[in-house]
Amino acid sequence: MTTLKAKLQDDLTTAIKARDELRSSTLRLTLSAIQKEEVAGKEARELSDAEVEKVIAREAKKRREAADAFEQGGRNDSAERERAEGEVLADYLPKQLTDDELEQLVAAAVAEAKGAGAEGPKAMGAVMKIVNPKVAGRAEGGRVAAAVKKLLAG
Repeated sequence: MTTLKAKLQDDLTTAIKARDELRSSTLRLTLSAIQKEEVAGKEARELSDAEVEKVIAREAKKRREAADAFEQGGRNDSAERERAEGEVLADYLPKQLTDDELEQLVAAAVAEAKGAGAEGPKAMGAVMKIVNPKVAGRAEGGRVAAAVKKLLAG
């Protein structure tokens, strides 16, 4: 069993014993999503820590999107619950990059792409290929793309 998945299961046991309903239900749903991913495809397999991290990131993104949808629908209590679940999941993800850190990484990638001959808005793909491995898991794709567009346009 991977260390991240084992940590999730240990934390679930602790949350159940502490009668922490929010944390235990969030971890149950996340472990269920991990198990579903493990049995998807032609044969069952054990996920690596990186794959488990991707599943957790996907679950956290679902919580953010649901919170926004609930808020737009005027259901603030449900939106707060979704945000709280997202915060529980954030504990298991790598620390997110600040806007300044992201901008520095993107600026370096833009300079590297320009050195390779890519210029203007058409260089978006080349810059994204350079910057994505550097920010993997530490910044959402939409944030990265927006930063790249801003630097290429400006």
